[in-house]
Amino acid sequence: MNTENQVLGLIKLSDYIKAFLSKKQEQYNEDDANIELLLKKSEIENPWFTIDNQKFALQQWCDLLTEENIRNWIKNYSISKVSKRVGLILAGNIPLVGFHDVVSVVLSNHIPVIKLSSKDKYMIPFLLKKWNEFSDGDVLFEFVEKLENFDAVIATGSNNTARYLEYYFKDHLNIIRKNRTSIAVLKGDETDEELQLLAKDIFQYFGLGCRNVTRLFIPHDFVIDRLFENFLDFKDIINHNKYANNYDYNRAVYLLNQEKFWDNNFVMLKEDEKLFSPLSVINFSRYNTLGDVKRFISDHEEDIQCVVGKEELELTSVLFGEAQNPGLDTYADNVDTMKFLEVV
Repeated sequence: MNTENQVLGLIKLSDYIKAFLSKKQEQYNEDDANIELLLKKSEIENPWFTIDNQKFALQQWCDLLTEENIRNWIKNYSISKVSKRVGLILAGNIPLVGFHDVVSVVLSNHIPVIKLSSKDKYMIPFLLKKWNEFSDGDVLFEFVEKLENFDAVIATGSNNTARYLEYYFKDHLNIIRKNRTSIAVLKGDETDEELQLLAKDIFQYFGLGCRNVTRLFIPHDFVIDRLFENFLDFKDIINHNKYANNYDYNRAVYLLNQEKFWDNNFVMLKEDEKLFSPLSVINFSRYNTLGDVKRFISDHEEDIQCVVGKEELELTSVLFGEAQNPGLDTYADNVDTMKFLEVV
């Protein structure tokens, strides 16, 4: 397999998808119409995958897959001289969430043996087929229902599933990923624009991704209403049937249990120390010192994917609005996939 062909093919794939995303429907050619049809099919089978969210994910990948980004990424790693078969059990919580693993395996000169998530089974095969076409046939891959005949495995699942996977793949080189979520730390002097960007970190993909913020740390004198005022751009999220069902259920539970919560008719805020919150709910707590926040982060390090906040907080964090914009060298569970693939 030729890495140079793969890189050039990936750049062509990015340009191809970018051209599709730039067109209005009346400008579509036959190829564009087929992509739109795949997006619609995916949404019908998995209503969480709205066409807008799928297009957002595709745009994120187009922005990432520039020649400069790809070459700067892979130059830090050794490309394997011997191709191995790497089993991939992909997640399906948000669109294309498993594509980074696929790209990593291919550019490491290995062959991805892919078990797709039933929730995301159309776009990744389509993108791989087009990438192979643009790479003169130098992108090898295989789709399977059950993993067999592999040299290493990368698997993503829930915490319960992960225990099973760790046992099942204990005799193979592996990366086994578990549930993670993200937090945001407010300093108190955030502008309305920054809080509106925070809303993107919370609501993009309905809050289903590991990089979505589900837990807030706010100063004692922070006014909760400022959050609700700046979340209004996402008020239409309640019109999505599956999200609304979660909202109605959680609200009913809190009312029945006489629990205190704040509500703006499309999301609830609940003062709760828990890191993970139910869909449509954001947990928050008021902190005394940043030292308290840092201790929480340290205690929950294995469960936190990323921290959102201002640079001056001196936390290892991303800026507001950037949670769903990871770089090619940003790895799930903070485990360097490319480094792992060097030793397969």
